[in-house]
Amino acid sequence: MSKKCEMFLSGVVEGFYGRPWTMSQRKELFTREQRWGLNAYLYAPKDDYKHRMYWRDLYSLEEAEQLMTLISAARERSVEFIYAISPGLDITFSNPKELTALKRKLSQVCGFGCRSFALLFDDIETEMCPADKEAFSSFAEAQVSVTNELFLHLEEPHTFLFCPTDYCAAFCTPSVPLSAYLNTVGEKLNAGIDILWTGPKVVSQDISVASIEEVSAVLRRPPVIWDNIHANDYDPQRLFLGPFKNRPTELIPKLRGVLTNPNCEFELNFVAIHTLASWCSYRQKDVSMDGDDQGSDYNPHEALRLALSDWLVEFGRADQPDGAGGGRSKRDEEPMQTDGYAPGPKDNPLYTAEPLTLDDLTLLSELFYLPYEHGATAVLMLQELHCLRREDSERGKEEWRRRAGKFDDMCGAVVQMFNRLSNVPNRIILYDLYNYICDIKSGVTMAKAYVKTLGGQTPHPALALTDDPEPWGFRGGLSGEFQRMLPSHGIRDLFRSPPATRVYTIRPCTPKDQPEVLKIFKEMQIETQQKVELVGDRLVEGHVTPSQNCSLILDDAAGVCGYAFALSDAKTAMTKAQYPETMLQDFPSVVAIQIHSRVPDHSTAERLIEQMLSALRDSGSKGVFSEFRSNDRRMYDFLKTLDVFQVLKVDGLPTNLVIMGTKL
Repeated sequence: MSKKCEMFLSGVVEGFYGRPWTMSQRKELFTREQRWGLNAYLYAPKDDYKHRMYWRDLYSLEEAEQLMTLISAARERSVEFIYAISPGLDITFSNPKELTALKRKLSQVCGFGCRSFALLFDDIETEMCPADKEAFSSFAEAQVSVTNELFLHLEEPHTFLFCPTDYCAAFCTPSVPLSAYLNTVGEKLNAGIDILWTGPKVVSQDISVASIEEVSAVLRRPPVIWDNIHANDYDPQRLFLGPFKNRPTELIPKLRGVLTNPNCEFELNFVAIHTLASWCSYRQKDVSMDGDDQGSDYNPHEALRLALSDWLVEFGRADQPDGAGGGRSKRDEEPMQTDGYAPGPKDNPLYTAEPLTLDDLTLLSELFYLPYEHGATAVLMLQELHCLRREDSERGKEEWRRRAGKFDDMCGAVVQMFNRLSNVPNRIILYDLYNYICDIKSGVTMAKAYVKTLGGQTPHPALALTDDPEPWGFRGGLSGEFQRMLPSHGIRDLFRSPPATRVYTIRPCTPKDQPEVLKIFKEMQIETQQKVELVGDRLVEGHVTPSQNCSLILDDAAGVCGYAFALSDAKTAMTKAQYPETMLQDFPSVVAIQIHSRVPDHSTAERLIEQMLSALRDSGSKGVFSEFRSNDRRMYDFLKTLDVFQVLKVDGLPTNLVIMGTKL
């Protein structure tokens, strides 16, 4: 009989690249997890040698003692300790000695009191060695064979997790349902083993119910989400203090669990873990209330406010317990130099640090929010700076000065927040934060000085923008130099409506636009050199009139740079039965899209397409397709990055034709 633990796993993965957390930090984590109602911890630090690089090596007596203490501490706090091992860098799956080494290693950890395990094959090369190619028909079969063997060797532990190499939808070829790798895993992996999944992407902006239902059908079990929404190991200049969000609580009954893989800096994960706990609490409410009305659903803004309120208390603690990072307590510090000193009547008064406020922490969170989203204040600051830069003719006028003053006040609030944080009693949190808040303070101070320059004022010489700045006056180093030379400059995912260097307009098409539309159309035809009859061509060339509100133009200062024309009922434009009736039932509408190569801004194109899809949705359409010549790679790749349309598999299509579509 299986010993598998059926509880909903909720907690933390220590699964990032970089310096692992200390033993005392992990013990403090268990205390916080118990306090907030979380129940699991997955031990998987990438840079722990004996977890990944030297996975075959057994733990020394000293290491064993530390792990036993840690496993015991987790048990005392009702936290399931899950030990993970990552042999994928160099394992030979077909070599029985490798399987013996894995069994020996996990048996040793089992002897420490651990009852739950994970086998991880993430972030590894997918090419098998010659010996494995002879023994196994696929990479998935090799992994499943070893994993099943270990699961049985451990006599069906409480929890056993498997992380596939294709651990998100973006890695699945050609799609999640059609992935040979995932289908093999779902079919052949022991039913008692749970599978980790990060969602649509490695760092998923949203995780929908539909996406989880899709992957669950392939895996033949609900996944455990390994959530990277707060992870920052891929960019040492970024930090994420926003709430757990864009995961509806309707996911909870469709999952085996959720584990967050958060920021590398332990003390900066208070918000990430606290808000995850708030989200997970809706599972308990659903169970306890037997379907009664729960009132409002999980609110990320309220969860963030509660987390920041609790975190504010932590900032005020000067005496740190050993579990919070091993900092010095007040009694260990040297006496203050001001003891017994009183300034004279003409002397400077003693400096008094202003206390940190909840507003300061709210601002901090909004400046370091989430990977795809800045907080409200950060967005407002970017918008104001963008407008102040752009409105050359307005400078010196009252409205411009008002906006400049507003921006100056917002910059001043950031500096004030920095000063208050720099004087908090809890230095352990401050030291984890310091590089980030120093960086943002410097950035807004330079922006503030720049706006003063625009307004005709002279900033402090140290902040003057010149052709020969000091090193601390700019950011990025060599990495920044490389990124600035690449298309999109890496900002595609950051903003829903990014401040652009060009101003684009989306508007209805008029008869006078037809020559420029045809010019773009002809350029595409010359570029592709493929003679394929498309329904969309008849819309563009004016042989068929688009549906109401379904002819849109994208233009910039140089003129028309893109278009989208759509017909709600594509069959009315067909001279013959070009496409199967089954396809037209699901995708009855057609849209013709072209974006000029001079438009690098993906978000602008996305807004054009979304506006067109909205018009079709209003017309009652339930799906739309778009046609592309197969060698129109620029447009095809451009649209693939937007993740709005998916390639449709349609029988009988010419080889030089690609159909993309989306449900409405």
